[in-house]
Amino acid sequence: MSDTDVDGQGEGAPKKFSGKVIILFIILPLLLIAGIGGAVLMFAGGDETVAEGSEASGAGPKVEPVFYELPEFLVNLTTSGNATRYLKMRVSLELHNPENVAKLEAVLPRVLDGFQTYLRELRPEDFEGSTGMFRLKEELLRRINIAVAPIEVHDVLFNEVIVQ
Repeated sequence: MSDTDVDGQGEGAPKKFSGKVIILFIILPLLLIAGIGGAVLMFAGGDETVAEGSEASGAGPKVEPVFYELPEFLVNLTTSGNATRYLKMRVSLELHNPENVAKLEAVLPRVLDGFQTYLRELRPEDFEGSTGMFRLKEELLRRINIAVAPIEVHDVLFNEVIVQ
């Protein structure tokens, strides 16, 4: 065999990197490091920038949220067998404007009706795991914001959830 390798270059000739190797081992890691660094800067430094900007723009002090506790719910759940299953739930609503409490109380029967109607259609399996609870929270929040519009409820907080 001669001094040439399989690729036709001699033993002493430097190897050239192909475009795929350069992208895979050089450019891709650099982009990954830059992306991680940008995310760290955005999340770590973003809070200070927002706080400084709101104070500089003359925005007043931040309004503390108001929590409104709904009456306790006790509903029977949809089951496939003869056994009856119940849901007992206590929920608080987070409002960012204290004046909205009176407006919320004015439409409270509509809110309770929407919750009762939705909760009665659920099955015990719908409450399994954190995903089930997250879906329940999102659906209740969506329904309450429709019922109380133009008031905005910012969050639904579970005080107690018992499936029996």
